[in-house]
Amino acid sequence: MKNIKVIILCGGIGYRLKEETEFKPKPMVEISGRPILWHIMKIYEHWGFSDFIIALGYKGNLIKDYFVNKKYYDNDFTLQTNINKIKRLDNQLGDKLNITFVDTGLESSTGERVRRVRKYADGDNFMVTYGDGLADINLIKLVKFHLKNNKTGTITGVYPHLRYGGLEINKKGLITKFEKKARIKQVINGGFMIFKKEVFNFIKPDTVIEDVYFPLIKNRQLVLYEHKGFFQSMDTYQDMQDLNEMWQHNPAWKIWS
Repeated sequence: MKNIKVIILCGGIGYRLKEETEFKPKPMVEISGRPILWHIMKIYEHWGFSDFIIALGYKGNLIKDYFVNKKYYDNDFTLQTNINKIKRLDNQLGDKLNITFVDTGLESSTGERVRRVRKYADGDNFMVTYGDGLADINLIKLVKFHLKNNKTGTITGVYPHLRYGGLEINKKGLITKFEKKARIKQVINGGFMIFKKEVFNFIKPDTVIEDVYFPLIKNRQLVLYEHKGFFQSMDTYQDMQDLNEMWQHNPAWKIWS
């Protein structure tokens, strides 16, 4: 089970977070000094899934650079410039991740990016997620649910919070309740997806990954795994600030040690 590859879609520009993404790709926007992409990978690694395929696009070289040089970014070291020698000053082993970096095009849609990494997504099943969503999801339960239902695709449904709170009213329009952290009552796609390899037969060129839902639904081949726990995406600058604040007080997605 745990050799299932994980595709992370990291090619978009992230226009709604332009304060940060003008200079870096959205998955490299930081939470407490680490890219959100690293946080996502730690969630998967916690459950034993450490084989990643990073679908690169906008400023993809910055993502490559971070992981190639991560051992230096994360630790103290001494640089001897005359002989160009670097000595690390600790014995920290760091993360144990296996990462394949694939340039999937600057303007490619999400479905096209998945198509372009097909040759690396070996095995009967593979997972897909976006480079901007965090959750305290149990990925072992997700995979077991997918295998038990034996459908082509499984997507995770989540209940995000309403940005401006929620109001409840009676028949006369009188407000009876206000929830500052109200949740949307209809599930949305939380981005933690798993597919059989047969899904490539349904992903058309230059489409978004969500377009594959239509033929799968038509053929009764798509099921929903309901996640009632924490979920938060980083879509705006305010989301970035909120996640950084959560990290200091209650990082609900930090399920790793």
